[in-house]
Amino acid sequence: MNNESFKTTAANTFQPQVSVVVPIYNGTADLPELINCLLAQTYAKERVEYLLVDNNSSDGTSELLKLALENCPIKIRALSEKEIQSSYAARNTGIREAVGEIIAFTDADCRPQPQWLEELVQPFINQNIVIVAGEITALPSNTFLERYADKQETLSQKHTLANKFCAYGQTANLAIRRLALEKAGLFRPYLTTGGDADICWRILQLEIGSLEFAPQAIVQHRHRTTLKELKSQWQRYGRSNSYLHELHDVELMREISKRECYYRLLRWLLKEVPKTSVKALLGKANLLDFANTPIGLFTARARYLGQQQAKLPPQAKEIEWL
Repeated sequence: MNNESFKTTAANTFQPQVSVVVPIYNGTADLPELINCLLAQTYAKERVEYLLVDNNSSDGTSELLKLALENCPIKIRALSEKEIQSSYAARNTGIREAVGEIIAFTDADCRPQPQWLEELVQPFINQNIVIVAGEITALPSNTFLERYADKQETLSQKHTLANKFCAYGQTANLAIRRLALEKAGLFRPYLTTGGDADICWRILQLEIGSLEFAPQAIVQHRHRTTLKELKSQWQRYGRSNSYLHELHDVELMREISKRECYYRLLRWLLKEVPKTSVKALLGKANLLDFANTPIGLFTARARYLGQQQAKLPPQAKEIEWL
């Protein structure tokens, strides 16, 4: 047997016990499709459990979870986290109940593709790998804002993996070796955003092992469809940056003033729009290209304001442990 054949055989037989943790808050609209995605996973059914953690929903999520358990061909466990309203607290509840040596994470409004789990787990065949981040792509785009975000690859893990402070993966598509959680601790339960970066950085700073990217481990997610949703998304990014500055001393985003926004919009109108119009006439640009500056300024301003308004609660510094 040659070396390549040996590697292929080893990969095919590598199926450690995996626990998939999904925090859910008011997820009745997303649960049916999520469960369909879990049913379609190619990973050996007897080697995986799905821990769906209801985070004090008020829309009938718990009842829907009970229905999902009836005559289900895969192992789904319905859990509950009612004390702390935080997806990270819900994930910790799942981790504590998990039996797998690999803990995988996704969200209720995500759509894991059939080979997601299989591809996400494979890098762990290397014992030095303790974190694996899969790719996040967009669900089919319908609105202008969705198409713009799709073109910018807003959801892609390539942005977080290229973070200039330290690489990390988003919990929408992430797996962590249980051993690393035992040594570095669980999520900060009272943190409301930035917990994925925090837990990855704590693990990597302790030099427990390394992080690997699995581009074929794909989870789909929807883009924001309105300016209100887009503003909320980027304000959350700003709050995350502020919290991580306090926790890890990451660099804060520079000020984006209203005056700068007005200046750059005027420059866009007088210089960029005419140039882009010529390119459009030549078939080298489209309507989305006209939006780069105004939408970029809108999101940058929202992120800056989110950062400015954020204040990390003292209890959010707490780390829970297994």
